[in-house]
Parts: sequence; C-alpha cells; structure tokens
Amino acid sequence: MYGIYMNRTITEIQRNILDFIIGEKVDRGIPPTRAEIAAHFGYKNRSTVQQHLKALANKGLIRLSRKISRGIELTLEEKFFIPRPVIGEVAAGNPLTIYPDAIDTVELPSIARMPGDSFLLRVKGDSLKDAFIFSGDIVIVNPNLDPRNGQIVAAVLEDAAVVKRFYRKGDKIELVSENPDYKPIIIERNYSKFKIVGVVIGVYRSMGNKAG
Repeated sequence: MYGIYMNRTITEIQRNILDFIIGEKVDRGIPPTRAEIAAHFGYKNRSTVQQHLKALANKGLIRLSRKISRGIELTLEEKFFIPRPVIGEVAAGNPLTIYPDAIDTVELPSIARMPGDSFLLRVKGDSLKDAFIFSGDIVIVNPNLDPRNGQIVAAVLEDAAVVKRFYRKGDKIELVSENPDYKPIIIERNYSKFKIVGVVIGVYRSMGNKAG
C-alpha cells in the first residue's frame, strides 16, 4: 500500500494524511480542504495539519497552494494507480456473460483493498442502485469468503453472472435486488446451475461514470 513512498522518511500520521488525501481524490475527484483533514483526524488546530502538509511537500509527495482552499496537489499521482484486469461483466439486472479472459483494464488506486485471488467485474444494470452500486461501476470480488446473509455476492446462474444481495433461507437461496422494480430470485440451495463465485468487498467508480 505504501510501497510508492517507502524509500522516503515519513511518519505514521503523515502517511495516514497522505492516504486520506489520495482517498478523497479517488472518491470525490478533489483533494480535501485543510479543515476537512483537521476534522477527519480530530485536530482542533489547523496549524497542526499545515505542519504535516509542509513536511509532505518538503518530501516531494504533494504540492501546496495557500491561495485556494483545496490547494493540495499529488505530485506522484500517476504512481498511485495500478492497472488491473476486468475479467467480465456482471448483471445487476438480467444475467450477463462472464468472460474467461480480461475484457478491459481499469486504473485502480493502489490504496484499494485487493486481497489475494480477488478479481474485478464491471456492473451492468440498475438493480443495486439503492445500495449505491450503479451500472459501469467496478466491483472487487473475493472468492475466498463464505457469504453471510445480507452480503452482496457475485454468482453464476444458468451460465451467466449476477450480482445481488444474498440470503440463505432454509433449503433455498434468495438473491435480492436493491431496486423495487426487480423481484427476488429464488433458487433451490443445491441447484446444479447456481454457484457463488465470491463476496463483493468493494466498489470502484471512476469520475467519468455518472452514478445512477
């Protein structure tokens, strides 16, 4: 996670502040203000934040401008993103095909949690919109977890892939959408053409993808 600047002397709090800046840039498309950094880390005095920011700037990790409230620029931004393969499309509506080879790559931020064996799928459809997962989003799927009731899973049903909220009810599996326009999918627990391929542990949305 921190390999891109491990060769520089950086304190733990500076590292945490830098990760927060990167995370805000990834999630919101803009760096945080000094006030937002202070609030996030519980600092009452913004001068403490400024001291840490100056230290990061002196180490060449950010560039500061006092003229604007969000005047924090990541100078090594391109190294904070790693190309990852997207191996298929998974339906948040009607089932779609999952492919054996990569269909695309996405520049996933290096701070994104990617446990071993995890893989990426692109979501199609709007049945998870109320869970804030939208068409075009990339979901991170961990195949090594046993799903618990209420978790969102990626599954193969009739040779096609779906992503739904999972519930085990007696001898049946219920796959539930987060959109009232879609009815739950009820499956016999031992149905041979159904297989859970993993639990969704994260969602990545590029700024070019409009939510909803």
